[in-house]
Amino acid sequence: MFTSTPSQLTAFHSLSLLPPLSSPPQPYPFRETNKRTIPTTTISVSVRKPGLSPFRLRVSANSQAAPASTEASKLSSIPSEMKAWVYGEYGGVDVLKFDSKVSVPEVKEDQVLVKVVAAALNPVDFKRRQGKFKATDSPLPTVPGYDVAGVVVKVGSQVKDLKVGDEVYGDINEKALDGPEQFGSLAEYTAVQEKLLAPKPKNLDFVQAAGLPLAIETAYEGLERTGFSAGKSILVLNGAGGVGSLVIQLAKQVFGASKVAATSSTGKLDLLKSLGVDLAIDYTKENFEDLPEKFDVVYDAIGQCDKAVKVVKEGGSVVALTGAVTPPGFRFVVTSNGAVLRKLNPYLESGKVKPVIDPKGPFPFTKVVEAFSYIETNRATGKVVIHPIP
Repeated sequence: MFTSTPSQLTAFHSLSLLPPLSSPPQPYPFRETNKRTIPTTTISVSVRKPGLSPFRLRVSANSQAAPASTEASKLSSIPSEMKAWVYGEYGGVDVLKFDSKVSVPEVKEDQVLVKVVAAALNPVDFKRRQGKFKATDSPLPTVPGYDVAGVVVKVGSQVKDLKVGDEVYGDINEKALDGPEQFGSLAEYTAVQEKLLAPKPKNLDFVQAAGLPLAIETAYEGLERTGFSAGKSILVLNGAGGVGSLVIQLAKQVFGASKVAATSSTGKLDLLKSLGVDLAIDYTKENFEDLPEKFDVVYDAIGQCDKAVKVVKEGGSVVALTGAVTPPGFRFVVTSNGAVLRKLNPYLESGKVKPVIDPKGPFPFTKVVEAFSYIETNRATGKVVIHPIP
């Protein structure tokens, strides 16, 4: 289901199925502030297009960015409490609890309060919940979630460009691992610094927009750090994943790659080709490290840096997002930046770059535990999105 204003139809590749309900709530104390609610309408149509099997082409009537006045007219008072997913200790998915009485976060001078319409999960979400970054984490209890798409319902005194009613998207944590927000996006409301947000692309609905921020910013920053430019070649490991699927498209459409190769399992090769891959490699049947050709850049989004360095040209770069790093590979932690999203919005609005949403989703808000369990299998295609959010 996609939140929408019936205006323009947008096609994008996604896949879908659905997973079993989660455990009921345990309250956690949070501070109070004020109140608001947003009703939404949803519509979606599914069609099957020849040649795309096993992928489903979903055509959605998208929110052709309803004017701020239309959205603003739907807003009522902001509540003092909200529904949210929280954890009060580090651990497996069982530490996640649904709480209907979490206080709506206070808005600082440079922040806006966003009514969350859709949110998305990233590997950093479960690694953080497992306590892998506890030395630099915010205090517990935590409302998880980095990616958000929603509507501004309140603005801080120093906010310059955003206003109530604006449809926005972004990664709410400027530094992914260094003091991330205690109140994340898996809640009805979240407070976000204005500089981390951008206007939602007009042709995308909230589900599609929610699946972009952290992944597209990671893809873009990694390519920039390698000095990637027109005429260069790239190999993307895990090309069907959240970051990989966007690295492919940015390398081709934004940076002007001469050749894009990518790896995936057999069933996802068609998806790779639809994203613009010139050489789709089935990792179940061949070893990419045995390829005779070398690449200017290898973007390792799966954790195979030791093999990746074997297929990079002399003087080339290997980006390693996870796993051990083998020289000349390097790792970086993305910095959230709304300016990057604004820069990429024209490519999204023109359809040159498309979000890829995993087939098992979107997961409803009641099934956040199942969504976490699924993303932890490392088998997701594109992004795992949570929608609708109450």
